[in-house]
Amino acid sequence: MDQLLHHLRHLGFTEMESKIMVELARQGSASGYEVAKRLGVSRSNVYATLQRLEQRGFLRCSPGEPAKYSMLKPEEMTRMISDQMHTSLAYVERSMPQSEPEKPVFYNVEGDKNVFENLSRELAAAQHEIVVDVWREEAELLREDLQRAESRGVRLLWSCEGGEGMLDQPLPLPRLPISGAGTGRKFSLVVDRRWCMLGMRGESCPTQAVVTEHPVMTGLLLSHFAQELVLYELEQDMGRELESRYGGRYADIAARYWSSFSSENEQ
Repeated sequence: MDQLLHHLRHLGFTEMESKIMVELARQGSASGYEVAKRLGVSRSNVYATLQRLEQRGFLRCSPGEPAKYSMLKPEEMTRMISDQMHTSLAYVERSMPQSEPEKPVFYNVEGDKNVFENLSRELAAAQHEIVVDVWREEAELLREDLQRAESRGVRLLWSCEGGEGMLDQPLPLPRLPISGAGTGRKFSLVVDRRWCMLGMRGESCPTQAVVTEHPVMTGLLLSHFAQELVLYELEQDMGRELESRYGGRYADIAARYWSSFSSENEQ
């Protein structure tokens, strides 16, 4: 009895409704007076509950004086409840307001395994474009993932420092020194102009990277990459003239800014 009442309450019936339904199911049919007497509760509460259950379709009321109430068959009642529940659940699923789950703006990834698993997953999901700025060692590790993406029709833009020939037509572009940045090799990738990773890897430093979909960071990396391509094109067209005027790899220009920046950091 207690278990049955417990489950009826879980289906949304009040304690009084549950007791009346069980009592009517046991007796077959009864008047409001008879139900109230059997349960030992006030007739006004019983009559109000009987009317409510009848309006909801769970009870039948026979004409006459006094009116007699009876329960639906158990299978009819449960089918009715099931239909109502499915209707309500479907409506809630369709109509409940939805918001995009918040993603961390930036998160850190540490260790070779975690970094390259993150990279492989994103490269495999790339649909339009991959921009890669890496050293020779990292280019070799990413070779198969990049080739698979390119074979799917994904546009591949990349530069490689430390040696030509690791991939087709590498762009060995100038790298400016960054004071206090350690001895690791810096790398960055941007996938579909949406997701990016910026990190460092080397024999003397742990592999670490920052991952984000923040548009400011992806924009900065794309802008930096575009500037490197422009400088590379200028070197190809005006290499000797640029070198004679500004020094190899623009060393004279870089010295103006990076030397003062370095000395400020050291103070």
